[in-house]
This record gives sequence, structure tokens and C-alpha cells, in this order.
Amino acid sequence: MSQYGSGSGSVAAPPAPAGGDGSTGAGGRRRPRRGSASGIKGRQGLWGWLFVSPMVLVLGLFLLLPIGMALWVSLLNWDGQSNPFTGAADFVGTDNYSNVLATDGLDRTLFMTSVRNNLYFVLLAVPLQTILALALAVAVNSRRVKGKSLFRTIFYFPSVTSSIAISTVFLFLFQGSGAVNALLKWVGITGPKWFTDANGLVWTILGGLGIVDPDKPTAALASNGFLGLSWWDWLSGPSIAMCTVIMLIVWTSSGTYMLIFLAALQDVPAELEEAALLDGANRWQSFRNVTIPALRPVIFLVVTLGLIGSWQIFDAVYVMSQGAPGNTTLTPAFLSYTAGFGDSEYGRAAAIAFILLAIIMVMTLIQRVLLRDRDKPVRAGRRFGAVRRRAS
Repeated sequence: MSQYGSGSGSVAAPPAPAGGDGSTGAGGRRRPRRGSASGIKGRQGLWGWLFVSPMVLVLGLFLLLPIGMALWVSLLNWDGQSNPFTGAADFVGTDNYSNVLATDGLDRTLFMTSVRNNLYFVLLAVPLQTILALALAVAVNSRRVKGKSLFRTIFYFPSVTSSIAISTVFLFLFQGSGAVNALLKWVGITGPKWFTDANGLVWTILGGLGIVDPDKPTAALASNGFLGLSWWDWLSGPSIAMCTVIMLIVWTSSGTYMLIFLAALQDVPAELEEAALLDGANRWQSFRNVTIPALRPVIFLVVTLGLIGSWQIFDAVYVMSQGAPGNTTLTPAFLSYTAGFGDSEYGRAAAIAFILLAIIMVMTLIQRVLLRDRDKPVRAGRRFGAVRRRAS
């Protein structure tokens, strides 16, 4: 006789605890199984990968694979006449990188000259195009301006025009007998030799003031140097020809960044500016303490895009100067092109390209670190308190 029976021979099963098997709960309700939810997520992930697989294949075939092939070529002494993946090219390891960065010689001198030129290009072009783009965006976003669509089109038009065509026009404008020098002569100013003067802008200005002689470098600066260049060369500043290229890039790129700033300005709540004005702030204080903090993430985006584009400058240099005069307009991108397609040293050209990639990544990270706290939103009360204190 079972302890659960009453003597008739039937055995009654003990009652299962509520929710003991995970399928039922209080009141006899069935609980959802955990495995079903994970199964649904797994199927969703599978379908997601299935939908994005064509784009992943395209990116892998036309982006990641060429990058890997170029990285392999940078480790070879390859002239482009054979297959670099069959062992016909000599494997030199990191010699291409060391020749450009560490070994004294023409390769390092040319590369460091191009880096110096591009550094001055970045220091001038990026702030100028950012400030000009923001000023244009504020101007066309003003309620007092009529014909905003016309001005937006005019300001944006250089950005969609062929860079080769614009570079050719600038080349004719800034020739010795071009329209720019003719206009300067009309007002009594002798125009400079835009594409033949290899002196840096710093020494040219100091020479005009009678402080130094641009044609006779100072012995202390000429005898000492860094990374293959004398301090006289590092401190010379951009050449007049490079300044012409900078003007071209600032003029053509400001329209694109203007549209980015304009979209961000239209997202700034008007109530914030009105509240700042009611608290006693003037237009400039409202712009500096309300609008600029709201635009900081967009400013970081514009500066980052300008930084990347400035280190990749090629077409204007190719059309207008090709590195002349005296390699003062030489850039790493153009040097990589001439090393590969001019000197048939594709290994060195690929190494320069990867060093340029590393420079862009490092400078972008530095910029991100410098602006990391500025991307955080500022509380309205604290912002208006600062405006009120400055207004008082």
C-alpha cells in the first residue's frame, strides 16, 4: 500500500511546486521560456547579417582587400613590372619605412619637407575654412537676410565645381601677369611672384621689415635641425605658392561645411537664445555662450573632416605647382604619387601612404582628446548664469 494511496492500489502524484519547472507560475499561468527569446534574437541577427552581407562583401572586396595588398606592397622593393604576390619582388621588410623616417638621405628629406608643408597647410586652412563656414552659416541663417536660397547656392557652388577646373582658373589668376597682380598694380602694390618664390612667408615678412635676409639663412638655424631639415626650413612658414593653394581650398570647401553648420544652427532651440537675451545678454554673448556650446559636436565634425581632407590634398598641387617652387608645395599625398608613378618605387609609395594614414589617425585622436569635455551638453541654468554674470 502506497503512502499516497488510500488502499485501492492507485497512486496519486505529489503536487508540483508552483513554477518548479519554469513553465508555470502563480495561478497556473505558463511562463515564457528563456530559450525562445534568445532564439528569436538569434534569428533576427542571422537575417540582419544576411541583409548586410552584400555591402560587407563589397567593402571587403574593394576596401579591406586593397588595403591589405597595399600593406604587403609597402614591405617590398617592387617596380610594378611583376606580380608582387608570386615572390618575384624582393621582400625588404620595414626598410621602406626606415628610409623615409630614420635614414639620412633624399627620401627622408623629401618626406619631411612634405610633412612640414602640410603642417602649415593644416594650421592655416582648417581654422580659416571652419571660421568662414560658420560665419557664412550664421549670415544665411539670420532672419534679416532676404534671398537666403540664392546666397546658399552662391556660397555652395564652388564646392560642387570641378577641382581641376578651379585649380586651372586660379593658376591663370595668380600668374605673374595675371588678374590678381594687375589688380594689385592698379592700387599701387607690386604683386609677389606667386609660383616662383620659394622663400617661406615668415622669412619674407621679416625680410620686408628688415629683420632678416631671406636669401641668407641664419647660421644658428641653418646648422642645426630636426629629422633631416634645418630649423630655418621648419620655421620658414608656408611659401607664397602654398598660400595660394590654401586660399583655393578654403574657398572651395567652406560651402560644404557651411551647410553642415546651417543644419546644426537650425536645430538650436530659439527659446535658448531668447532666454539669454531676456537675461541681459547681447547678441555676441548669446552666440558665444549659447550657440557655440550647442554647436561643439558639429564643430568637432567639421574640424575632423577638414583635418583629414587637408592631409589628403593632391589635385590642386598636381594642377597648380606639382611641388614647385623648391618643393615648397610638396605634400605627402603628392609625394606618394610621384614615388609610385614617377619613380616606379611602389613599395616606398605605399609606405608613405600608410605613414600618412597613421598621421591622420594620431592627429584625429589628439583632437578628440582635446575636445572630449566640450562635447558634453551644458545645463541651461549654468549656461544662463554665466551669461548673466558676463552681462552684469
